[in-house]
Amino acid sequence: MEIILKEDVNKLGHKDDIVNVKDGYARNFLIPNGLAVIATTSAKKMHEENKRQRAHKEEKIKNQALEVAKKLENKTLTVGAKTSSTGKIFGSVNTIQIAEKLQADGFEIDRKNITIAEDQIKEVGKYKANIKLHKDVTVEIEIEVVSE
Repeated sequence: MEIILKEDVNKLGHKDDIVNVKDGYARNFLIPNGLAVIATTSAKKMHEENKRQRAHKEEKIKNQALEVAKKLENKTLTVGAKTSSTGKIFGSVNTIQIAEKLQADGFEIDRKNITIAEDQIKEVGKYKANIKLHKDVTVEIEIEVVSE
């Protein structure tokens, strides 16, 4: 039986793949659990149209992410923190503070998409952070931590 997968199925295929499986596997497991639909001619046509529209939307989102990446490319972000006389920070600089600074500069980036190259920033200095804007677009920015 030919089916269209609605989700990734281990050892069978990925979402939107058209695969052949045994009738019992499709009727008793895949279709009742919402993992697949029968690949009729009308379902195949609808599947192709949805795939084409999704590709168009995905390309538009990727282009927007590339534009933001160009703006962020050579940006140095300055983050102020309370420090001791030796330059150690009370606490640490984290992704929440970086996301707030980026938001103040006009960039709407979720803190979950920011990763700091080091585990924690505990001293004054320059550090690198990676920002994931899209599944294919990542940009590295420089963070300068200064004493307040």
